[in-house]
Amino acid sequence: MPELPEVETVRRGLAARLAGNLIGRVGLARGDLRWPIPAGFAEALAGRRILEFGRRGKTILMRLEGGLSVLWHLGMSGRLRLSGPDEAAPALAHEHVVIETEEGWRVGFIDPRRFGSLDLVSTAHEAQHPRLAGLGPEPLEDAFTRSKLEAALAGRRSAIKAALMDQSVVAGLGNIYACEALFRARISPRREARTVRGDRAARLVAAIKATLAEAIAAGGSSLRDWRQTSGELGYFQHAWKVYGHAGEPCERCPGPPACRGIATVVQQGRTTFYCPRTQR
Repeated sequence: MPELPEVETVRRGLAARLAGNLIGRVGLARGDLRWPIPAGFAEALAGRRILEFGRRGKTILMRLEGGLSVLWHLGMSGRLRLSGPDEAAPALAHEHVVIETEEGWRVGFIDPRRFGSLDLVSTAHEAQHPRLAGLGPEPLEDAFTRSKLEAALAGRRSAIKAALMDQSVVAGLGNIYACEALFRARISPRREARTVRGDRAARLVAAIKATLAEAIAAGGSSLRDWRQTSGELGYFQHAWKVYGHAGEPCERCPGPPACRGIATVVQQGRTTFYCPRTQR
């Protein structure tokens, strides 16, 4: 599933080209994705100007004139293809939604597994939408601090890796970036969440912010289906320290026989990658 860096990369790509555009046509190839697309969706968008694009966690917010917002979630395999006025944009397989602007831009929502979703909400009430209301702080904002993380983890006996993937603790993190941030912070993914306090919590906050910022700068991580709006791959997968590197040497370790390399453990049905020697 695209995580915060991938979604933020898409948001920036859309904002750079579509902010200020007038929506001319909306085409729907089907009436549902993960959930039904709201009745009258196409009619509600047509003729409205796009004001800006926001993001909350892993959800893109397309804000339109008249106080209406589109909530766009990419799901497991969704991606948005953006093409300009002078580009040929033939329909692709699994392209379920198309938005065309009067200025000639075209956005196609491609989602082979149909775990993505679209919804409409009043812009003034975005924060109260059921899919956004319970989200924790945005990790790249100043409000995400050591004390905020400590408060969210207080009393939690679950593993810190599981806690980080709970969107009520911090919004937007998933398996890849939780693994990478914990490695940078030298914290074991198995450690009880409630014990991540003081210096550990400070290191973890800093590691989350740095990991996400670097991933966004690299255009996210391309794994399986995900692409940027231009169709290009992201490149942060080449900078992964632990994710996908099971059995390989850890960059901080001396190698065999002192250490056996990067290990894995299954947590909540997801494979966690970590260094048992340096993460405590």
